[in-house]
Amino acid sequence: MDALHLRGPLLVGPGTDVAEAWVVGGRLTFDRPSLPTTALEGWVLPGLADAHCHVGLGPDGAVPREVAEEQALTDRAAGALLLRDAGQPGDTRWIDERPDLPVVVRAGRHIARSRRYLRGFGVEIEPDALVEEVRRQAAAGDGWVKLVGDWIDRDRGDLAPCWPLEALQPAIAAAHEAGARVTAHCFGEDCLPDLVTAGIDCVEHATGLTDATVGSLAAQGIAIVPTLVNIATFPEIASAARDKFPRYAEHMQALHARRYETVALAHEAGVPVYAGTDAGGSLAHGRVADEVRELHAAGLSRTAALTAATWGARAWLGRDGLVEGAQADLVVYPADPRLDLGVLAAPTHVVLRGRVV
Repeated sequence: MDALHLRGPLLVGPGTDVAEAWVVGGRLTFDRPSLPTTALEGWVLPGLADAHCHVGLGPDGAVPREVAEEQALTDRAAGALLLRDAGQPGDTRWIDERPDLPVVVRAGRHIARSRRYLRGFGVEIEPDALVEEVRRQAAAGDGWVKLVGDWIDRDRGDLAPCWPLEALQPAIAAAHEAGARVTAHCFGEDCLPDLVTAGIDCVEHATGLTDATVGSLAAQGIAIVPTLVNIATFPEIASAARDKFPRYAEHMQALHARRYETVALAHEAGVPVYAGTDAGGSLAHGRVADEVRELHAAGLSRTAALTAATWGARAWLGRDGLVEGAQADLVVYPADPRLDLGVLAAPTHVVLRGRVV
């Protein structure tokens, strides 16, 4: 197979680019090979990362393999070549054997409180079983465990924490002992202090951040994945719940109204922010470019929003970017995405494991 000649610029970092590189044997090199080459021209980014999605998940739970394959191919076409699967109930290990599908980093199944999450999505348990379930999901995942930190409490009629601190602390410690990081679904404010105290590594959605909890996240280096394309659905969720749970509906509307302000507050305080779409369930795959633009709308600079889906996200997930010897997962664009994030919606070439797909 001929080598690829990438005639860039290659955007190897937020402020660094190089003129050209090559792909030989599925790997990136900056040394010119003595092989015939096929040229690809344009602005080159490392394969985008969707740091919160659910390959293999549909509205009612696990989906057939052909549907999961379609989801992964949709992400691939959008340039998302590194996917952190933030919880789903099926077995998607077969994806790892497919060189034409994106790299998936799994978090096992959602761990939820009994009757406090979407039916069919997660493992539902009570706090006394949390430590053992975390150990099971740490073994099933790829270095991540996913907790459902809060959900609607029907007696309270609003969002409420799912786990007491005395259950969270040993559970998160058990995950860390197993070499896994822990993230949590969090819409509201009240679950965050205990999660932070217990040593959480990441917060998904994070719409309930306040000045106090932002400061704690920044001090401890806890990341957030805001999933703003998902938060855009909050008014619809609130409308459907208003008659039965008016307090919850009002709360969800308020969280939506301040979503950009919340993300900006976290980013300005130094909290690491990464791009994730929450694709799967009822949300379409292939929307990572939309999420990057939403982060920019929330106040991140174009470079910071781009970093959240490229160089920064890949480093956070332990995957290489555009460096010598890296697996050649990259995307080519017709113009400079640092100047116009809209360019991300229309890649001219997607290269996965060194093959133009």
